[in-house]
Amino acid sequence: MREQRKRLVGTVTSDKMDKTVVVTVTSTKRHRRYGKVMRLKKKYKAHDEQNECRTGDKVRIIEAQPMSKHKRWSVVDIMERAR
Repeated sequence: MREQRKRLVGTVTSDKMDKTVVVTVTSTKRHRRYGKVMRLKKKYKAHDEQNECRTGDKVRIIEAQPMSKHKRWSVVDIMERAR
């Protein structure tokens, strides 16, 4: 069952909460009628146990059990550090 969990890659936009980061995931989608490529952004709150993520880091998040009202993702690893 663990292999079926969703994984996303995004950038940390906020690290002001304790053990929680806001990750913005950008994806592209084609408009159904006009065919224009649109850039979509979605924000996820993810659990960061050691508070090691900083704003601007590129991270991988994975689906997890609900930890609070909005937090349903967890940070797996930091792929790239912010400068």
